[in-house]
Amino acid sequence: PTDDENINKFRDCQKRNFLTTLFLSQGIPMLVAGDELSRTQQGNNNAYCQDNEISWLNWKKADKVLLEFTQKLIQLRRQHPVFRRRTWFRGQPMQPGEIEDIAWFKFDGQYMKDEDWQHDYVKSFGVFINGRGMQARSSLGVRLTDDSFYIIFNAYQGYIDYKLPGKEYANDWTLILDTSKDTIITEGDEGRIYQANETITVHDNSILLLHHVI
Repeated sequence: PTDDENINKFRDCQKRNFLTTLFLSQGIPMLVAGDELSRTQQGNNNAYCQDNEISWLNWKKADKVLLEFTQKLIQLRRQHPVFRRRTWFRGQPMQPGEIEDIAWFKFDGQYMKDEDWQHDYVKSFGVFINGRGMQARSSLGVRLTDDSFYIIFNAYQGYIDYKLPGKEYANDWTLILDTSKDTIITEGDEGRIYQANETITVHDNSILLLHHVI
């Protein structure tokens, strides 16, 4: 434990980063009970045999702000099947003339190439997830579609200005999540809107989630 405000602020941001990465990932999220409450187990990551304060849930000290953040992440995931795909990404268009189901970008808005992934200094990237790039169909045989999302991960120890993708991906984007803060813009609220090819500043050690309604 520490009273250093900067250290605690960084730790809080990292908690939001880990939770955001988990709930925006494909597959089944696995969350240890108490992670959403900031339970630390006093640094013990193997507390199965600790039947004491180390492993107990202290509801009186629950981090209600982080709990609300986690609840909104879960709500976001449940509302959007693009985060719960039934098939693997292909990195290709579903149909001729369409855009890829997933695409990876550098900070300058250019595609990530194979060699870009090999550089040890690459600590940030953007990923486009196409809401119309799903192969799955409903029980009625209707092809599932969703909105599209753009996620920017920045593990660098400094701010980075990111250029958003061109109009072929979306004309505009709404910022709905910034892990450098503790709020998520939910449906019905208004987030800041960015245009295609516009530059957006990403805080150090943080994640941005942008939403495009199709």
